[in-house]
Amino acid sequence: QVHLVESGGGLVQAGGSLRLSCAASGSGFSINAMDWYRQAPGKQRELVARIISGSSTNYADSVKGRFTISRDSAKNTVYLQMNSLKPEDTAVYYCHVFWSNERRYDDSWGQGTQVTVSS
Repeated sequence: QVHLVESGGGLVQAGGSLRLSCAASGSGFSINAMDWYRQAPGKQRELVARIISGSSTNYADSVKGRFTISRDSAKNTVYLQMNSLKPEDTAVYYCHVFWSNERRYDDSWGQGTQVTVSS
């Protein structure tokens, strides 16, 4: 019922910046929280950042001070500004959203976008 479309991934040199975006589409739903996860080859998927009700935010220790999550409630879109990128940030990044309607509470995942940081 809620479809997520991600964009902004690509190749960047170490120390560079990248901005990811994720737009949620559908009807009759409300967003409770929006997240960014990432998964590197051979590793588990990890939570990178979360924003709740457009105000409260949480970050993984590994990205704190370098990444910023933000939300445009009117557009149902979440962004991840990534600065001072490191090769260790190389991964597939996934958007995730907790949403609800008049009948249930659920969640959806984006398709993933590749971020590659060269040394």
